[in-house]
Formats: sequence, structure tokens, C-alpha cells
Amino acid sequence: MSSWAQAQSGSYEDFFIAITRDNTGPLPGLQARGFDFNSPDPALQPPLVLAIRKESWRVADFLLGVPALQVDARNPAGENALMLAAIKGQVALVQRLLARQAQVNKPGWTPLHYAVSHVGPEAQAIVRLLMEQHAYIDAASPNGTTPLMMAARYGQADVVQLLLEEGADPALRNDQGMDAIDFARRADRPDIVEAIAAAVRSRQPKGQW
Repeated sequence: MSSWAQAQSGSYEDFFIAITRDNTGPLPGLQARGFDFNSPDPALQPPLVLAIRKESWRVADFLLGVPALQVDARNPAGENALMLAAIKGQVALVQRLLARQAQVNKPGWTPLHYAVSHVGPEAQAIVRLLMEQHAYIDAASPNGTTPLMMAARYGQADVVQLLLEEGADPALRNDQGMDAIDFARRADRPDIVEAIAAAVRSRQPKGQW
């Protein structure tokens, strides 16, 4: 192996060790040597996606400052950095990704599906940020599951209410024939069942005398 190839191999290993350890120390030197910060790891995880998965926030912050970084790169599961930042409740990181024009709408699972599934208090703020960027509120996953369905089973009650207020359709069904109320029932969440049922009732035409 040539000395150049050895240096590149060493840089590659140093880069992913730095991500794992959330250590930005080696990164400026790698950048000065022209290392490609878009290089995926052996499992094809893009560096920014990997940093967020491992909660290496300092490295993620550094990478977002690299102009050539591909912020929408996806892993083999179709996840991008915005999706993972959303489900981890990282409001500031979501804001930075949106400032970098990260993709809000995409086929299949979307950042909104992930945001509504976050169980912490940051969920509503992230959902609002995504909707301000025109996130499609009734986006369908590969099996037809919508963000409202995900929120009904996994998310916060205030997020369910926000989606309903913003026009999410509670009558939609996924490929298994389940609607949002069914998701809430599966999770034994009677308060959310009632909230969605009330939204359904409010949308029914009023009788006329």
C-alpha cells in the first residue's frame, strides 16, 4: 500500500473513532488534508447520521459547519439527519439542519413521522418547525401510516392536538385498515382516543331542520 493510501486509510479510521468518541479534535486536521466528510462508514451510515445516532453532538455541530456536507444523505434504512435529530428532540440541531435546507418532505417515512414520535417536551416545538417548512401533515409511510397515527400511539397528547388543529385527517387508514383511533387504542391511551373522536365528530356535517 502506498504512503498516500495508508494516510487515507488512517484518516478514515480516525474520522469514525472521532465520531464514536464525540471528539472534534482530529476534525480540523482531517479537513485541512482534504478528507471527505461525506464518506459513509462500513455499514453505509453517513457521518452526520451516525453522529446523531450516537448522540455525538459536538461532532454533529462541527459537521454542519462543513459547506460541502451532504445534509440529506440517508442510511440503508432511509433515515436522514433531520429525521434522527427530530426523534431525539434536538431543537437547535433541527433548526440548523433546516437552515442548511435539509429535506423536510420525502417518500416513505418523513421527519414529521419521527418528530411526533418523540416522547419529550421538545416534540411540539420540532413539529411546529417542520410544519413552518411545509411538512406534509398526512404523509404516508410505506405501509400508509400517517404522523397522526404515530403520535396517537407513541407521542405526546399536545402533539396529537396540534396535528388535529393543523388539519391532519383522522379518518385516514393504513394498509392494515387502522386509523389513528385504532393506534391510540392499541397503546391504551383513552384520552387520545377521545381527542381524536372529538375531532372526527366536529368534522361531521351538522343536521339542518
